[in-house]
Amino acid sequence: MKKILQKAVILPLIVIIAVTLVVAKKKSKSPVDHEELGFPVKTVEVITAKKIPFRARSTAYGNVEPAILMQAKSEVSGKISYLHPALKKGGNLSQGTVALRVEPTTFEFSLNQSKAALAGSQSALVQLEVEEQSTRTSLAIAKKNLEVGKKELDRLLSVWEKKLISRSVVDAEEQKMLQLSQQVEDLQGKLTSFDSRRIATRAQITQSESQLAQSQDTLGRTEVIIPFDAVIGEVFVEKGEFTAVGSVLFEASGVQAVEINAQLPTRQFRPLLMGSREQPLSLRNPAELQSALLQMGLEARVSLVGFKGGTAKWRGELLRISDSIDPTRDTLGVVIAVNNPYEGVIPGKRPPLLKGMYTAVELYAPAREMMVIPRKAVHQGRIYVATANDKLEIREANVLHRQGRLVILDGVEEGERIIITDVIPVIEGLPLNPIQAVDYQLQMARDALGDDGSIL
Repeated sequence: MKKILQKAVILPLIVIIAVTLVVAKKKSKSPVDHEELGFPVKTVEVITAKKIPFRARSTAYGNVEPAILMQAKSEVSGKISYLHPALKKGGNLSQGTVALRVEPTTFEFSLNQSKAALAGSQSALVQLEVEEQSTRTSLAIAKKNLEVGKKELDRLLSVWEKKLISRSVVDAEEQKMLQLSQQVEDLQGKLTSFDSRRIATRAQITQSESQLAQSQDTLGRTEVIIPFDAVIGEVFVEKGEFTAVGSVLFEASGVQAVEINAQLPTRQFRPLLMGSREQPLSLRNPAELQSALLQMGLEARVSLVGFKGGTAKWRGELLRISDSIDPTRDTLGVVIAVNNPYEGVIPGKRPPLLKGMYTAVELYAPAREMMVIPRKAVHQGRIYVATANDKLEIREANVLHRQGRLVILDGVEEGERIIITDVIPVIEGLPLNPIQAVDYQLQMARDALGDDGSIL
């Protein structure tokens, strides 16, 4: 019993002593130092927001067609006597080359007949002039003879009154006078007829000259001469073949220029007109639209669709736009001209622009000052800005236009630093270590002007 009581006293005492020792040790220990934690500093690339020259562009698509296309037709009928050796599909003929000739013999005969007829008419006119001159001379002589005869008749009448000669002598002289008078009248009548004869002869000469000119023109039409440097298309005739008037002989296209009738979506008009007009512009008014586009000084650049062998482009010129909008495709036709499409050809890198090639036409508006940033700087409608104290500020992006890797936006002040890299985590006030992306900003400036250096 005594042992039990001792254990009942000793055990609680031991517990109390242990607890006292633990508490005392705890109170005598120095407090633990606490470390204050925060967000880690995030390194990001930034560009300085500023307005730079920007050229809005839109892309239209269309096929290449020759600016000059000739479909040669026969203007005379006959057998083809000559074909130029290069008059074959794909052949090249220079300006002034005789490409084809129809047998000219029949037309040469007609020309000779016209020449002979003209010569005969001209000779008749000369003969008429000679006859007229001769008649005038004869008339002058006849009038003098008539005057002399009158004097003689007067003399004989005075002698007859004196009964010195017989009446028969006077009658004979009177008869002679009548003959001379008749001769004068005949010559005067003949002289008067020369005017009408001259008019008729000259009319005949005019007709002969017309026939000669027609014969010469017809003979000239037996030859088909290339009026420009050309590439030959389809050839529809052979040497020795008979051709009728109006038959198609061959096709040829000029090499000086080509045209592209491209289709431009109407939704791409707004970028081209951005910043150029203050007044409203109706896209459904072709006359107003054409006037606006032609006054904007658009630059056209043509490239081949799907051509992987090079990056060659051609400068084009906007010639005209369609007078209506295609309601099915909601596009407007634009006609672009490209000069000298066969120059500067590099095999495998820069082919010539051939008929039927499918091309993309980029239309560039004149450069205007715009607030431009990279498209990758916009994150789900927001942009990230590095503040003056290097903190992250999240801001709504007011995007006005997207073009390739760039966007035009509003609501950003010049000099602000726009973050162009991803930020994880995205927390307002996140500390930053901004690094200026100088090279990227220079490249962005080139992209804004569309300067890729490949156009010739």
